[in-house]
Amino acid sequence: MKGELLCGVDEAGRGPLAGAVFAAAVILHPERPISGLADSKKLSEKKRDFLAQRIKQDALAWAVAWAEVEEIDRINILQASLLAMGRAVAALSVTPTKVVVDGLHCPPLPMASEAVVKGDSKVAEISAASILAKTARDAEMRRLNQGFPQYGFDRHKGYPTAEHLELLRLHGVSAIHRRSYAPVRKILQENEA
Repeated sequence: MKGELLCGVDEAGRGPLAGAVFAAAVILHPERPISGLADSKKLSEKKRDFLAQRIKQDALAWAVAWAEVEEIDRINILQASLLAMGRAVAALSVTPTKVVVDGLHCPPLPMASEAVVKGDSKVAEISAASILAKTARDAEMRRLNQGFPQYGFDRHKGYPTAEHLELLRLHGVSAIHRRSYAPVRKILQENEA
């Protein structure tokens, strides 16, 4: 359809035990293609950072949003991811005519939307969104590491690595850990016993 403004949406940070879940929405510029877009998980950190700058510079519109740890614990990670996605689309400076979302679920939106399984490796707009969501979340985890250096967030970004689980047992649960996640809940219960 002529004049369609396609927006890609993806999230980063559903699996970690700490920190917010991030989402990005991107409308690529038809006259400024960006080569090298791919699923952010398949790119090196250096390549992601380079592409994130290109996307911010050349996209028609982009936005990043998130749902906080308290929201994740209150409404669950799927609902919090959808909430962050809806916030990212709402924050765009240009209104898309259609939204394509990576995965199985779409947030409630006022325009047509479609969930695309493995969309981050099939649709350039979703690839771009996955890169912005991942780079924004990684930057936030590096920032949070300054306030909570004992957990090593700059290294594992909150994911449940052996190192993170060990540091969690050693130092206890911080204010930015997701209390609804089983490994965190288990430590809280052990500390109460």
